[in-house]
Amino acid sequence: MELAKPRVDIGLSTNDLQPMLRFWQEEAGIPFDHLLKIRRGQDQHRHDALGSVLKINHHADPLPDTPPAGYRELIVARPGLTAPKSLTDPDGNRVTLVPPGHEGVTQIGVRLAVRDLAAHRKFYTQGLGLTEESPGAFRAGETLLILEERPDAPADAGMQGKGWRYITFQVFKVDEEHARILEAGGRQAMPPTTLGTTARISMVRDPDGNWIEISQRASIVGTLETH
Repeated sequence: MELAKPRVDIGLSTNDLQPMLRFWQEEAGIPFDHLLKIRRGQDQHRHDALGSVLKINHHADPLPDTPPAGYRELIVARPGLTAPKSLTDPDGNRVTLVPPGHEGVTQIGVRLAVRDLAAHRKFYTQGLGLTEESPGAFRAGETLLILEERPDAPADAGMQGKGWRYITFQVFKVDEEHARILEAGGRQAMPPTTLGTTARISMVRDPDGNWIEISQRASIVGTLETH
């Protein structure tokens, strides 16, 4: 996969906006960037995590009480730290601030629980085209995805519900990347769709059903043309 931005974004969903914003901006130290109105009843509060976007999706309607997805922890490199500092937001989402280089994280890392590391290794290397830097650690530009085989990993992760729900790769041509991922055995969750003049996006799912957004964003690549 040819990345248009050498960093991965991550999204969570919540019904409890103000405590979440206070935590992420004040305790975790992730600065607010701007508000994006997704649809009626859903606003996305976008924060800058060292060039990655932390997307806090606030839903007006109650979110279903569904099991967590495989995304379990955001790891953020923080200069000046001498040891990891683990925090939990008001909804129970985990974030750990670490000295740069801890576990190979120099920018951000995303920790995933998976049922079968071998199946995910095939998906992340052949489907997404990422490099495995060390066992279970896959490099996407500056971002590191850390996969750990765990018995509590989901068998069919859902998109709807509180907590970490998806990651986003910014690419130059979403239609081409989406087709290539499906050819390599990825599962389609949503075909390429144009969202006004902002972006053209699609969704695919990993072997455990975790949702992955593939995005062609006009502000990054300059066009939403498909060819």
